[in-house]
Amino acid sequence: MHLSGSITALATPFASSGEIDFPAWRRLLDAQIAAGTRAVVVAGSTGEAAALEPAEYQSLLEDAVAHVARRIPVLAGTGLSSTAKTLAQTQIARNCGADVALVVTPPYVRPTQEGLVAHYQALADQGGLPIVLYNVPGRTGCDLLPETVARLREHPRIIGLKEARGDEERWAALYPLRSPTFSLLSGDDPTFLRAVLDGADGVISVASNVVPRCFRRLCDLAVAGEGAAARDLDGQLQALYDFLGVEPNPIPVKAVLKRLGCGDSLRLPLLPLSAVHGAKADELAAFCRRIEAGLS
Repeated sequence: MHLSGSITALATPFASSGEIDFPAWRRLLDAQIAAGTRAVVVAGSTGEAAALEPAEYQSLLEDAVAHVARRIPVLAGTGLSSTAKTLAQTQIARNCGADVALVVTPPYVRPTQEGLVAHYQALADQGGLPIVLYNVPGRTGCDLLPETVARLREHPRIIGLKEARGDEERWAALYPLRSPTFSLLSGDDPTFLRAVLDGADGVISVASNVVPRCFRRLCDLAVAGEGAAARDLDGQLQALYDFLGVEPNPIPVKAVLKRLGCGDSLRLPLLPLSAVHGAKADELAAFCRRIEAGLS
C-alpha cells in the first residue's frame, strides 16, 4: 500500500449526551468519500482518542470499516505511551478491519532514538498491520529524527511517516527517504503544500474535515505540477488554517463542523470554542460552504 494525496484525520462527533453520534459519524465519512479524500484516520488525536473508552474505540473503528466498505483505506490511531499497550491497541485495530495503524511516538515518556527503533520494530513485527510513523513533538515531547526514520523505513511493514514539523530543514532531510514503499505525509496544514510540491506524497489533515474538496484539489494540482494554481487556492485557506490554531485541536475544527451540521460536543478536559471566537467560526463556516460548492 502506498498512501498519497489528501487524507483526513477525522474528528469524532459526540451527541449532547456525550455519546458518539454515529449518524453524524457516517455523514462525515460519506462527505469525505464524496469529496475524493484518499483515506481517513479514525481515533487519532483529532478524533479525541484519549477520551474514548476501549469499547467506544472498537465500535467507532468497526463502524468506519463497515461504512467505508473498502472504498478507501482506514487508518487507525493506535499510539500510546508504552509499547505493550500500543501493540495491544494495534492488534485490536487489525481485528476491527483497519488497513493501517498510525502510530504516534510514545507521548510523555520521551524515549531515546534507540528506544523508538525498538518500539516501532516490535509493533511492525507483531501488530499485524502496516505502520505509519507519526512525529508531532509539540504534543508528545519526543522528536523522531530523520536518521531514525531512515533506519525504520527498511522494515517492510513500516510504510510511511506523518511529519507534523513544518520547517524546511526537517523536510530537506526527509525527502530522500521517500520511495515507492515509503510515503512521506505532511501533518501540518499551513505548510503541507510546500512539502507536497517539493516531493512529499500527501497530507494527513485537520482542515480537510471541513474543506475536503479543497484538499483533494490541492493535492491534484501539486501532482500535476500546477504550482501557481495550487498556491492560489492554498492562499485562500490561510485564514482557516490560522483559526484552527486559536485553541487546542480539535476545538476549533469542531466549532466549524457544528456550523456545517455536525455537533461540536467535546469531552473534558476540552471545552467548546470560547465565545470570543464565535463570529470568526460563523464566518469561516460560510466560507467553507462557498469554496467547497465551487469545487463540486
